[in-house]
Amino acid sequence: MIEAGLVSLGILAGGQARRLGGLDKARLVREGRQQLERVLAAFPHPFRERLLSYNRDPAGLPAVGLRVVSDLRPGFVGPVAALEALAAECRSPWLLTVPVDCRELPAGLALQLFAATGPDGTAVDDADGPQPLVGLWRVAALREACAQALGAGHARARDVREALALGRVDLSPCRLGNLNLPEDLEA
Repeated sequence: MIEAGLVSLGILAGGQARRLGGLDKARLVREGRQQLERVLAAFPHPFRERLLSYNRDPAGLPAVGLRVVSDLRPGFVGPVAALEALAAECRSPWLLTVPVDCRELPAGLALQLFAATGPDGTAVDDADGPQPLVGLWRVAALREACAQALGAGHARARDVREALALGRVDLSPCRLGNLNLPEDLEA
């Protein structure tokens, strides 16, 4: 089992949210709290550090010890570029990543990931299938897999996940869900 002190938390919030008209998902308010606050509350563990992949002005975001990381590549390349940036800036051997737009994050998710680790980390599936941006990664392996995916020109998070030797956590029947469309904000 991996100890939280060997792990950094990386929250992915650097996208453009085109399907939501460009809204900043980190600042979306649901049930009286900004989405970023909701994600941070779901991971209260004593991580070595907390990183936020964010390509906007961070003024006004909850500070709570977050270090903001921008993509290394210009032009919003996608979530693999965010994983690459988080891994490049990570100061610990392990990185737990989660997108800021998850609708539901079950209690104890981090502990499940720490307990099910394979050589390169832990992947998450839920009732909807693979969740390639939610996982625990051995940082050195993640750096290499991201570089390969981005270098090949088909930077999909699923390709990064499939390139690594990961343990698995299946959260079914739970659905993490995403806040991608206006109707996702209403439910």
